[in-house]
Formats: sequence, C-alpha cells, structure tokens
Amino acid sequence: MNANEPSPDAETPALATLMERGELFAAECPSRTVLQHVTSRWGVLVLVALLAGTHRFSDLRRKIGGVSEKMLAQTLQWLEGDGFVLRTQYPVVPPHVEYSLTPMGVEVARQVEGLADWIEGNLGRILSGRRERADARVATPLPGVRAGVRTPA
Repeated sequence: MNANEPSPDAETPALATLMERGELFAAECPSRTVLQHVTSRWGVLVLVALLAGTHRFSDLRRKIGGVSEKMLAQTLQWLEGDGFVLRTQYPVVPPHVEYSLTPMGVEVARQVEGLADWIEGNLGRILSGRRERADARVATPLPGVRAGVRTPA
C-alpha cells in the first residue's frame, strides 16, 4: 500500500461513530424514530409551545387546538423518552404535573420553530401554488377522456 493512500480503516467510520451520529437513510437507524417524534404534527406543536415556558397538560391542550388527550399524552411521552421534555410531578392533591423543555429540547424546538415559522410566513405562496396545480389538473383532461366522457383507448 502506498503511503499516500488512506488505509481501509480510515475510509470506513467506526461502528460507534456511526451509532453516535446516526444514519437517517438506513432503514433500521433509531434516528428515524426520533425524527418521527420531533416532526410529527403534534411533536412540532408541543415543542414550539414549550419554547414559551413550562405548561401544564390542560394548558398545552388548550394552546394546541385539535389535539386529543390521547395524542397529546402520547406525544409528551415520546418527547420525554427522547430526552426533549421534562415532566415534573408535584406530590399534591389533586396531582399537579408540569412539562418543560430540557436543554436538548430547547435546541430541537428552535430547529422545528424555524420550519414552522417558514411555513407560516410562506403560507400564502404555498396555498396559491396548491390552487394553481389543482386548477391545472382540472383544465388538463386525462388521456382517453373528452369533455367528461371516457372514450375507448
């Protein structure tokens, strides 16, 4: 082997490095599950809502319109399991539970907040393009269809 050629080991990252970094395009990579939790509709909304500070379950449910109790509870469990949400339970009657972001949760929440902000800021363009594409589909007949009547192919 030539001194200028990289060794085979230098070209192939160590397994520990691959597992630490993640390989999103690999079918069995655990990063896909985390991606699903963070980028689900409810995951994004929970993370962005918690950027504003600590919330109780009922506060989050009111703030995030349309989420069911079951989906909110499940989403909070996923995000807590991933280390993004901190659940604090106080020993009082009735039970008092608060949710907040961990430092890593703040990091990921800022990332998805950027995406959510972009979508909200560009919603007019998105909806306009959607309407244009829908109108184009209506205006362009499918092959074998003439004036709403199917003709033999």
